Amino acid sequence: MKGIITALLTPFNKDGTLHEAGIREVVRYNIDEMNVNGLYVGGSTGESFLMDECARKQLLHIVKDEAGDDVSLIAQIGSLDIDEAERLGKAAKKLDYDALSAITPYYYKFSYSEIKAYYERLAAVTDHAMIIYSNPAFTGAQFSIKEYSELLALPNVIGVKYTDTDLSKLSKLKNLHRDKVFFSGVDDMLLPFAVSGSDGAIGSTYNIIGRKAKALYEAVQNSNMTKAQQLQSEMNEVIEQLETIGVYPAIKHILKQFHVDAGFMKFTFKELTADERAEAEKITEMISA
Repeated sequence: MKGIITALLTPFNKDGTLHEAGIREVVRYNIDEMNVNGLYVGGSTGESFLMDECARKQLLHIVKDEAGDDVSLIAQIGSLDIDEAERLGKAAKKLDYDALSAITPYYYKFSYSEIKAYYERLAAVTDHAMIIYSNPAFTGAQFSIKEYSELLALPNVIGVKYTDTDLSKLSKLKNLHRDKVFFSGVDDMLLPFAVSGSDGAIGSTYNIIGRKAKALYEAVQNSNMTKAQQLQSEMNEVIEQLETIGVYPAIKHILKQFHVDAGFMKFTFKELTADERAEAEKITEMISA
């Protein structure tokens, strides 16, 4: 399980319910047009933390039904309610997802021992391959190399989605745990992550620039650093523009320009204004050029 994995967007209807036809279109676009290696379902990009358990299970089912075995599938099941996370994990395993992933418990300032107990229980109860989702900027939970090593030693834990910018730590972790997988979670740093030993990347912008990301990763593997640097520069131009508008709604609007029904945002996210849509359409032209 390596390479470029899209953090999948979730299309919604205006009333906040899942837009099934749109979900299927986004899945197919990522597989057939972006040519990514996998899909990360139910993460922050997918607005899962605004969804109830029933909708999250329904999303897992729709994506698996559409994707089949075409690409690797990772189900993000993290929740502050451990019982809900366990039920989601069991549902994803039953659907034959390749792995589970769980965001570090957030909001409350949990101690490391509490976080470790969370992952230990979740990995044991689901009894399925587990990828730790570490995102210190959002959760406030930062781990030392020793703590990461303890988490990686837990039964069923196979790796980390590493959404951090400490590349020195990543390089040391990869040297210590060559049998584990490490995914970059920072799209505009794909190149330095690849050089530092990541096994691939999981990112939201791959919904629209997945081919560039895959080409960049392959260029690094082939030691073509000139090409990799150029691709990272092109990707970052897109990413910088997305960030000025709002990454998720902008990507949804751009997908619509490529005739993919990406639906609406889920409240409390807002829809783009007319001016913002016009700016997003400039990004569409940039990608198409």
